[in-house]
Amino acid sequence: MSSPSSLIATNVNLKIGQHQILSDVCLNVSAGKVMGVLGPNGAGKTSLLKMLSGQLDSQHSVSWNNKTLTDYDPMSLAQQIAVVNQLNESVFALDLYQIVRMGLLPHKSLLSRQTADDDKSISDAISRVGLDNKVQQTFNSLSGGEQQRGLIARALVQKAALIVLDEPVNHLDIYYQHQVLKLLRSLAHKLNITVVMSLHDLNLAANYCDHLCLLDKGQVVAQGSPEQVLTLQRLQQVFKIPCQIRHDGNNAAFRVDFYPPDEVEIDGAPSIGNPRI
Repeated sequence: MSSPSSLIATNVNLKIGQHQILSDVCLNVSAGKVMGVLGPNGAGKTSLLKMLSGQLDSQHSVSWNNKTLTDYDPMSLAQQIAVVNQLNESVFALDLYQIVRMGLLPHKSLLSRQTADDDKSISDAISRVGLDNKVQQTFNSLSGGEQQRGLIARALVQKAALIVLDEPVNHLDIYYQHQVLKLLRSLAHKLNITVVMSLHDLNLAANYCDHLCLLDKGQVVAQGSPEQVLTLQRLQQVFKIPCQIRHDGNNAAFRVDFYPPDEVEIDGAPSIGNPRI
């Protein structure tokens, strides 16, 4: 029996033309947990996130709150699931407050007025992501990390119990990568929000996710805890490059180091590669 707020995918398949994008993907993510979706380019990560969030028709194969996504009307689905896509160049001349305020849209009719409770919800969300001093600043002028935190605040105002993020730290520097992922983990554990996100960096995934799903060619290669999923043989098989795993237990950081091939040709001239630490 699943818990009422678990995200369940059963034999998710996606085919576009003659190309099979996803094949029989099965997942079960409980409330308050962070799941990282990993895999090389073309593995099907973004497509899977779109299926899990209702952006692509899941043909009754994905359920949330014991109800298939196809049984939700668009407004109800938006009240349950918030989607944070990769950061793009924004064309909006809006300030942070106006961006976060958009989270109210799934809960408001066209003629609804903003209430005092709405004001508090917006202020609380901005405060929770640490942007109190940026409220009136234009969104375009914020740093990448601040923009990403602002979009997470919008998801909080949306009151979604499931937040789906596609590469949320892909274009951020190291400091903001850790800041954003630490925030997402804290929100999941403290507010009982389910977080599902795709990540390229295996080390960030290992240290901030409770559960990992490793995809390759549209199929689940492994899922479970970071220690269960990120094994030496499996990573070398999927990513086709030598690696080393360091983890001495006792809550120590999990570390994967990939090594370039022994000989790398640059403009026709072979050179010896060194380990990337």
